[in-house]
Amino acid sequence: MAITAAMVKELREMTGAGMMDCKKALTATDGDKDAAVEWLREKGLATAQKKASRIAAEGVAYTLVAEDGKSAVVVEVNSETDFVAKNEKFQTYVAEVAAQALTTEAADIDAFLAETWADDTSKTVSEALAAQIAVIGENLKIRRFEQVKEENGFIASYVHAGGKIGVLIDVVTDVVNDDVKEMARNIAMQVAALKPLYTTRAEISEEYIAREKEILLAQIMNDPKESQKPEKVIQGMIMGRIQKELKEICLVDQVYVRAEDGKQSVQQYVDQVAKANGAKISIKGFVRFETGEGLEKRNEDFAAEVAAQRGQA
Repeated sequence: MAITAAMVKELREMTGAGMMDCKKALTATDGDKDAAVEWLREKGLATAQKKASRIAAEGVAYTLVAEDGKSAVVVEVNSETDFVAKNEKFQTYVAEVAAQALTTEAADIDAFLAETWADDTSKTVSEALAAQIAVIGENLKIRRFEQVKEENGFIASYVHAGGKIGVLIDVVTDVVNDDVKEMARNIAMQVAALKPLYTTRAEISEEYIAREKEILLAQIMNDPKESQKPEKVIQGMIMGRIQKELKEICLVDQVYVRAEDGKQSVQQYVDQVAKANGAKISIKGFVRFETGEGLEKRNEDFAAEVAAQRGQA
């Protein structure tokens, strides 16, 4: 029987299971909807989906760099509680996810979840996740991953606060030694701490600059004192504020946090290390994952919960 998109959609709405899992269930049961539901339950996916409504906003950001330093990955795997995030079993599982993500050819998280799980080829990544949910007893989610590859240098990584933030730094260099590696790690720490949006100004679109000018102009015009200034002065104020903002959001323009004089920029720090080591070094890019960013956090009030159970609230 031909499995249609409508059939997959209906089963997904019924069970909450993943799209690829629903398609597999329907294929395995020749399109029998009820049998497909049972198939999902037998695989542990339906049970896992009962927990899927819970908010999983804790967890860890984990980095893994290949032995040759030419490729790396950062993954975010979420749990419901910080307690589970610190659990050894959970952390071992996250390391396994990262090992698979390091070499995957999947272009997105859905394709990654649908591929065969390396540690048990009888399961998909999604099915292995469901098994972990059953064992650990909390909703878990492989939220995202990003690979970085660099043939003309290396990838450095840094994990902050046990997995709250994971950073990868793409370094192009013709010299790789301890000094250069230390520089890269320091810059990774900078990214974790100051959260830049771009590596260099070249990455910023003209549309972004134009929009910022509009916002700044509106702010000035809404100020009775500022709005009375000459046009030339106002434009100078706008450009001054934009330049200040760019120094905050562009990594290489930020003040290097470990600078002794408090003035040295990240780019000047890179140039300093390059000169000292007779190298040509540039920071090509970075990836920064912060666990749970953009997700709703679960707000637990245990006293209220107990009171409610006793009929007092």
